[in-house]
Amino acid sequence: MPADPGTSDPGRRRRFGRTLTARAVAVSCAVALVSVVVTAVVAVPLAARSAERQARDALTAQARLAAEALRNRLDRGRAADEERIVRQLRNQGIDAYLIRAGSPDRPGLPAEVVDRVAAGRNFSGQRPVAGRRSMVEGRWLPGGNGIVLARPATTGLWGDVAGLLWLPLLAGLAAGVVAGALLARRLARPIRHAATAAARLRSGDRAVRIPVEPPEEAADLAHALNDLAAALAQSEGRQREFLLSVSHELRTPLTAIRGYAEALADGVVGPEGAQRAGQTMQTEAEHLDRLIGDLLSLARLEAADFALEPVPVDLDRLTADAAQVWSARCASLGVVLRVEAPAGPISVHTDPGRIRQVVDGLLENALRVVPPGAVIVLAVRPTGPGEPPGGELEVRDGGPGLTDDDLAVAFERGVLRQRYQGVRKVGSGLGLALAAGLVRRLGGRITAGHAPEGGARFTVRLPAGS
Repeated sequence: MPADPGTSDPGRRRRFGRTLTARAVAVSCAVALVSVVVTAVVAVPLAARSAERQARDALTAQARLAAEALRNRLDRGRAADEERIVRQLRNQGIDAYLIRAGSPDRPGLPAEVVDRVAAGRNFSGQRPVAGRRSMVEGRWLPGGNGIVLARPATTGLWGDVAGLLWLPLLAGLAAGVVAGALLARRLARPIRHAATAAARLRSGDRAVRIPVEPPEEAADLAHALNDLAAALAQSEGRQREFLLSVSHELRTPLTAIRGYAEALADGVVGPEGAQRAGQTMQTEAEHLDRLIGDLLSLARLEAADFALEPVPVDLDRLTADAAQVWSARCASLGVVLRVEAPAGPISVHTDPGRIRQVVDGLLENALRVVPPGAVIVLAVRPTGPGEPPGGELEVRDGGPGLTDDDLAVAFERGVLRQRYQGVRKVGSGLGLALAAGLVRRLGGRITAGHAPEGGARFTVRLPAGS
């Protein structure tokens, strides 16, 4: 009993880590994580430099304002104005050092900063102040006086930013999970449809079709499976019709043989009719033998052990031998067999027995359909310019011929028989398919076309060999 196409194979259980959904989610999360980290790596240094620049600009402005406010007051001793200014600066996280006559009001400043300001020069930079690395802005005042402002350098910014990264990181991961799941679902849907359709095809359902939907790759897959289903249905239909026609071909000689055998066994046929009955049975048995031989040859054509014995062959001689055999048979039916051959030999490398089998099959097909008084042409010639070295065999007839649609399917088993059964004499439907297979195995090429005599033309091209 065929497996249900909607159920999965128990021997192929899905592992979540190997599904398209899991991988799409993982990729989306990885992209989100990398995006957040890369953004942090690029943004944090920029933020640190910007924060440091803003802090230095603010400290510079504060130092300038404080120097203007204290320009004429440091020589008067420590006054209430100084205390107020220093207190306001400390409230802003800024340490203020007052230098009077070259000496700071309290320890902690580097000596180079004190000496520079006392010498009448401003200072701007980073130096350790009271044991901490700080941004330092010093402004000199007349009389060896000055004011130095110090603010701890910006530190811990990476830690602060890292702490702030948790929220966008979690948001990015959540977005990655959602986006990955939606994307995987969108991508996996046509794949699931294709898998279901393939399972139904395997179970024998040839009417299955899957919807064509974007993206383009999924649409191509849907088209391919739909075309496959249509091709399988057509192929199986032709195979069914071929088997029906072959069974009919087998039954016809068997019926005749059985009928005469029963008549002989029952004594219905007297001594005077026994010879005729025996000849009929022999003819039908030979027909049956040829049909079975064609079937076996078709079945074995693609096998590696199919017997081929290629040797150098003179096509002119082979054609003459075939014409000698077939001319009498054609004449008995009122058909003219004409041979067209060049004066010199045409050598090819092939199996003479198989090529003779092809020629006999093509002549038999032609003789079946041509009316009395018509002509059958058996021609041989070298290959034309632009073709690989070798020779050509051609069978043309003056029969009803084939349409352009017929030529496209002439070498498919049983197609022409199905089209023309009841319209004209037809064979088993195997001859042209067998000829095409034999020529292909021999490294040649066979084509079908329209003959100038009004009927069909079949041309076999064979290589000359090395």
